[in-house]
Amino acid sequence: MAVERTNRDVRTLITQIAAGEIMLPEIQRGYVWKASQVARLIESLYRGYPAGSLLFWKTGQPTETRGAAIGARQALPSVMPLYLLDGQQRLTSLFRVLTDHPDAQVVFNIETEAFQNQSAATRRNKKWIKVYDVVGPDSDVFAIHGDLKGAGLAIPDSEIGRRLSALQKITQRDFHMEVLHEFEYEEVADVFVRVNSGGRALKTTDLALATLSARTPGFLGQLEAESAHWAERGYGALDVNFLIKALTLSLSTTGTRLASVAKLTAASKESVEAGWQKVRRGLSRVVPLLQERLLIPTTALVPSLAALHPLIHYYGRWPDDTVISEELDNGLLYWFLAATARNRYGGASDTALTQDIRMLDNENPVPALLSNLGIYEGGISVTASDLAGRNHQSPYLMFCYLAAAHANATDWWDGCPISDGIDGSGKPQYSLVHPTAKLRTYGSKYSSAEINELANIVFVSEQTSKNIIGSRSPAAYMQSVSASDRVAHAIPNDPTVLDPEGYREFLGARRALLAERITALFDEFRPNSLAKDAAPPKTRAPRSLALVGYTGAGRSVLVAEAKSDDQGWIGWIDPADFEAALDAAATGIASDVPVGDETAPLRVDDEGSVTLGLGPFIIRGSLDEWRTAVKDAFEGVQPLAECPEPNDDQWSAEPQEFLLSNAGAQT
Repeated sequence: MAVERTNRDVRTLITQIAAGEIMLPEIQRGYVWKASQVARLIESLYRGYPAGSLLFWKTGQPTETRGAAIGARQALPSVMPLYLLDGQQRLTSLFRVLTDHPDAQVVFNIETEAFQNQSAATRRNKKWIKVYDVVGPDSDVFAIHGDLKGAGLAIPDSEIGRRLSALQKITQRDFHMEVLHEFEYEEVADVFVRVNSGGRALKTTDLALATLSARTPGFLGQLEAESAHWAERGYGALDVNFLIKALTLSLSTTGTRLASVAKLTAASKESVEAGWQKVRRGLSRVVPLLQERLLIPTTALVPSLAALHPLIHYYGRWPDDTVISEELDNGLLYWFLAATARNRYGGASDTALTQDIRMLDNENPVPALLSNLGIYEGGISVTASDLAGRNHQSPYLMFCYLAAAHANATDWWDGCPISDGIDGSGKPQYSLVHPTAKLRTYGSKYSSAEINELANIVFVSEQTSKNIIGSRSPAAYMQSVSASDRVAHAIPNDPTVLDPEGYREFLGARRALLAERITALFDEFRPNSLAKDAAPPKTRAPRSLALVGYTGAGRSVLVAEAKSDDQGWIGWIDPADFEAALDAAATGIASDVPVGDETAPLRVDDEGSVTLGLGPFIIRGSLDEWRTAVKDAFEGVQPLAECPEPNDDQWSAEPQEFLLSNAGAQT
């Protein structure tokens, strides 16, 4: 085995990509860089900063490849190609910028030397020039220089020329290359995982995919084809990572833990193929059940996809022609609803999955699964208080949607079923019954948390939101909505709650209506083993968490207000520090976030959950949930003068886990 070391400039590398002389092996994942990362790469090259090395593999054996996200078809290579192992994001980004890809329109401010992605503002400002216009094959730097002279710049003409010349030279920057020769595919897969781990704990799916691709060329293509199949049907979150997890679970559990990726990668090709067929059979039964029986049109509504794994695991056991009773189907769907309501997989999901999948071996799996939820009799009954304080991040968003869907609710603009109102990202469209603009003008009486309550959300299209609701109170527009549609969407009849002054009464009335509908939905699938007269559930001391943004005097503060066992805690967080920590978390790096004079540990686990220790809680949520929570906190920003004083001393008691999806709610 040998390692060749050499250098090539950016322009040469881009030419080789176009000619198919640099290709991506199947073990590579998709292109994921954001526009801001592309701009930072171009800036690094402009300033002469190190941009890292590239790792390639050269082999004479046939190798499965995947298409590069360059927006163009690569030519058939005239020589043996190099397979890129490390540097895909950088080289793909450079190719996009240097070929004028619509998603890589990086611009440069000649006066401040700043880089960013093109926007409407930069298009209007002559000080911003597109990088492609300077480095592209048809660039006319002399003409660009002449245009900039008339832009009122605060730098001399000679400096304009120097900066344009420096920008041109980014295509001449060299990358150090290492090329592996005579390595076997399995060795290359191991190298790929090591160099792409960045010194962090390896993602289990990366290891599994690399190993499986090495042993079974084309397997990643099967996973991607299966994922695309379900994405076309609205279940886009059933991606390759989800499928690898399902495949791992198909190898069953051992002892008290789930089958690990080590077991998956050590399994025979025959075992993996058999497990893969189980996953496909399970999906072919589970997705239609969710869509046709529960009326869930998209995975964007499902709070935790982990709740699908026990269903897929169970149905995948049986041959395609096996007849499963409607009673068992209903019971398993009831368990799925109950597990979602109880946030069964909101915390450490592997532990819960181990317990639940082992219960599937029981002769009657439904009571066994429900016992893991603490449901032995009576079943689930939702009350108005269960919905109080919850917002769109709550698992109950799905139940509110289902309450409307099962009542045959339609859109108020075009009369189509609400299932037609799925936007381009796969999420259901919704609006506020009492719009923010109207409630804000009512003497600033209502907080952002109240305005954005789940009980104020209605599942209607953007057209309804613009053309019917607008900024009017429901008292003004509800007369244009038919009585049947108001009933289907659980809108209270009392006209006094449709004016801003009756908003809190509206919330109370609608919570009661929604709770009744959701409970009826549960009862529709209730298994016979559960008696209908439920004993009241035991309650514990209330715990709550609210994140609120405050701004004033050029300063912004994210305030965390926590309550546990009747004790309160308030901490101040700089939102810029927190955003930086979340950016680091996106790459798997842990941070310590300043909170007042102390620091709070922000950690990322193997499943991608982000935890932050604040006062009485270890708060757990996905990266998207954290970003949304911060965004929501500052959408209803409050004046800094009204910000409560922190008492962010370290919490004396042992902190308890708190799910971010429950923020704003009493739990």
